[in-house]
Amino acid sequence: MSLLMRAVCLMILLIWSGASLGQEFPSRPIRFIVPFPAGGPSDVISRVLVEKMSGLLGQTVVIENRAGAAGLNGIAAAAKSEPNGYTIAIAPSSSLAINVSLRDDMPFAPLKDLALITQIVSVPEILVVNESVPAHTLPELVALARSQPGKLTFASTGLGGMPHMAMELLKLAAGVDIVHVPYTGAAPAVNDLLGDHVQMMFADVPVLLGAIQSNKLRALAIGSRTRLAALPAVATTAELGLAKVEADNWYGLVAPAATPEPVVARLHSSAAEALHSPEMKEKLVAQGVIAVGNSSAEFRSYVESETARWGEVIKATGIMIR
Repeated sequence: MSLLMRAVCLMILLIWSGASLGQEFPSRPIRFIVPFPAGGPSDVISRVLVEKMSGLLGQTVVIENRAGAAGLNGIAAAAKSEPNGYTIAIAPSSSLAINVSLRDDMPFAPLKDLALITQIVSVPEILVVNESVPAHTLPELVALARSQPGKLTFASTGLGGMPHMAMELLKLAAGVDIVHVPYTGAAPAVNDLLGDHVQMMFADVPVLLGAIQSNKLRALAIGSRTRLAALPAVATTAELGLAKVEADNWYGLVAPAATPEPVVARLHSSAAEALHSPEMKEKLVAQGVIAVGNSSAEFRSYVESETARWGEVIKATGIMIR
């Protein structure tokens, strides 16, 4: 057999093997790593997603909560797993885009060590204050902070998370000095905010929606480009004169980088179909969450642009985790 014929046969074999792999996958349950404790926004979103994906894949997708290091431990575990499609994860913006510039001890390189399958959702950040703060609008809060530099405090769900970075962006854009009080998650941060131990915070809409609707916290602005259906009366930061303060948290579906393309395609098709389904969109919109389900190429491009954008903010603020 000539070298040309051998090459053609090898190519046909590889194409057939790849197509066969995609058709056979999955043949057993899939592990879905959530890098935060149960009950948080990523966990809630994941449970809605895997319920739909399980049916589409014909296999159980089992959630494993693997918290630690603000989400990095779980994503690092996913990146180092066997690249066969049986370990996937939901990765937050902090793990894929922010911490690259914020930390010098990243346990993985997002664009190199992960297959970026699709963006799952976009979650607007909302700025709230507790009832003791004498500011009922964002301009009033900015004026108050300027009159009391270093006196007001804001909570976050942890160093480097989107709630932290959203407020740092606001501080930078408005030229105010507000003291950061980091917590180990959303629950303790919100508890102390309600208890008046801190005065304000940005957070994912689902985290604060109940407290806003029950008038326990006052919503001042949405850090997204458009208003939310769940809170139509709350203006965007752009509408309130701070267009540069744009902060949407987001989560993506990832797998180890060397996962075979047919397997990635199978995972993508099931996730995208789930996210585009009317029932799932309805469930998420009610929580102030926007389903995405874009292509892998579009998601990769978005991660690259977000990495560059937040890198500039981090450089301007001088924040660094060592």
